[in-house]
Amino acid sequence: MSEQAIAKKQEEVNVLVDRIKNAKSIIVVDYLGLTVQEATELRSQLRAENVSFKVIKNTMMRRALDTLGVEYHEEVFQGPTAVAFGEEDAVAPARILKNFSKEAEALELKGGVIEGKTLTKEEISKIASLPGREGLLSMLLSVLQAPVRNVAYAVKAVQDQKAEEEGAA
Repeated sequence: MSEQAIAKKQEEVNVLVDRIKNAKSIIVVDYLGLTVQEATELRSQLRAENVSFKVIKNTMMRRALDTLGVEYHEEVFQGPTAVAFGEEDAVAPARILKNFSKEAEALELKGGVIEGKTLTKEEISKIASLPGREGLLSMLLSVLQAPVRNVAYAVKAVQDQKAEEEGAA
């Protein structure tokens, strides 16, 4: 292989390393067998959540992960591989890919890395069932509001009771 070709491949690996560094999650899938229509729909759903999706050679992905010292399961990088990079929401790529794999049986989760932790396809499936960032924030807000709401109800009940006592007197 010529020095020019080696330099080009090293540059591709460096670009991939930067992408991995910026990603909160990386989900690897087997996409072989998806129709053009399915692939277009999948890319559209991922793009709507600011998730990039790219077919990457297994050797390039392994080299990039090795450069960063990220552990991975070797079987993940066997056969055709596409990678979804979630740069904003760590759970969004897993959720979208898992839901899409229910409709398109050709798409299969293989594994990935979320927030620096290497996960199997089973673990990714579990994480995909978690609500998104907005859903979690909504739940947190509800939990935080509950004590205040209870105090307000108690004050209102005391006020109503005093009003009844004054009305009866």
